Amino acid sequence: MKKPVFLLLGTNLGNRISNLTQALHAIEQRVGKVTKASSVYETSAWGKTDQPAFLNQAVEIMTDLDPDTVLRNILAIEEVLGRARKEKWGERIIDIDILFFGDEVYERPQLIIPHPQLANRRFTLIPLGEIASDFVHPLFKRTVAELLAVCPDGLSVTRFADAPAL
Repeated sequence: MKKPVFLLLGTNLGNRISNLTQALHAIEQRVGKVTKASSVYETSAWGKTDQPAFLNQAVEIMTDLDPDTVLRNILAIEEVLGRARKEKWGERIIDIDILFFGDEVYERPQLIIPHPQLANRRFTLIPLGEIASDFVHPLFKRTVAELLAVCPDGLSVTRFADAPAL
């Protein structure tokens, strides 16, 4: 049975719009059909701030894959697109995070769903709110819009462009 899965794509190296477009195509091929895509937003780096600004986009996909298979596939997509994991929160060609997997709560050493930092990041909540403002966080029992209203993150998040076409 297909489930809605929300992902966040991020990039701050190279042709950032092209990176997002390539990631979206690969997600459609390897993970599931993209059913919604937010606008693209630009924000300063979070966590490690001495690097170029990021472009971020939230997408909803429908998939019948399990969380571990989705993770394996998005890690493979990141690798094919040139992601090099050098340091935590470092600059990257592409980053794909699983935010929600339906209403599942999933905790393994390699994967925690819902994403544990989601409620602390405006660069996640703003694009996610564009496509799923009424989605309820399964642990916090608050909508994405409610989480954004109380988010402690002060970074500026600015609309950059319409969603890349698939």
